[in-house]
Amino acid sequence: MIVTTKQLFDHAYGKYAVGGYNINNAEQIMGLFEGCIESKAPFIIQISRGARGYTDKRMLEGMIRSADEIFPDAIFAVHLDHGTEEAAMDCINSGFYSSVMIDASHESFDENIAITKRVVDAAHAKGISVEAELGQLGGVEEDIVVSEESANLTVPSEAKEFIERSGCDSLACAFGTSHGAYKFTTSQGLHFEVIEEITKLVPGFPIVMHGSSSVPQDEVERINAAGGKLGGAKGVAEEDISKAAPMGVTKVNIDTDGRLVWCRVHREMFRDQPEVFDLRPAGKVFMSEYAKYIVHKNEVLGSAGQVDDLRKTL
Repeated sequence: MIVTTKQLFDHAYGKYAVGGYNINNAEQIMGLFEGCIESKAPFIIQISRGARGYTDKRMLEGMIRSADEIFPDAIFAVHLDHGTEEAAMDCINSGFYSSVMIDASHESFDENIAITKRVVDAAHAKGISVEAELGQLGGVEEDIVVSEESANLTVPSEAKEFIERSGCDSLACAFGTSHGAYKFTTSQGLHFEVIEEITKLVPGFPIVMHGSSSVPQDEVERINAAGGKLGGAKGVAEEDISKAAPMGVTKVNIDTDGRLVWCRVHREMFRDQPEVFDLRPAGKVFMSEYAKYIVHKNEVLGSAGQVDDLRKTL
């Protein structure tokens, strides 16, 4: 069942966070749905601009529609991740997406609000939720590169003004995470004081945490043992994610970890079974391993076991 992110957030706020999982192909979609069905967790299936262009946006939409039929007990939203104004409008007009993100965080404060407001007006006219972003995360997100020097935390007072003027339904804030596998170079972690101040100023409003992959060290070690070169990769501590969820962080974006599972499965198979040239055995292993990861991550988020209660509210 496809729902809006607002419906998910209304149920989750202050209790747990909903996982926003990026997908690119059939194997990721199957593993994601299987893991969320097993853990009885609602989720958000995220499609980036890069994913929409990887094959064809209609291919992903078709696979998601099929997964919705295959897994009728699943409750999820379909969300555009890090969209430009053009991409957001295209998704709004497609009639398929239940939620879009407009990322104009690289613009000035007032221009960010103006762009976001245009998207909000178009989306709300069709019952679609809108996520915006204020503050900039460091790291690499597909074609977006932000240096550590350019990254900046969200100012809580500005977050309140931004929400009121733009009319957005949720806000991605910068409070210490970054995109990609190389998030932290020291013992740095989340700035919980920023989360606390924002939620005091806008109580009940859903806050989104981007760049939230944990970069499991066992995955990194296995990848490197199979020929990879991921030196110094470090992610967000899972205990920090679990702490942030009841504070008002209602959506947690996870992309890198799924790529690490994919990389580990395929590197180990190429190393251990060099005679295999059929793509399906590795795909089957990945779907199973990714589903296991999703089950674990939903437990960290607190979303595991929430579907039945959520269903009563829809």
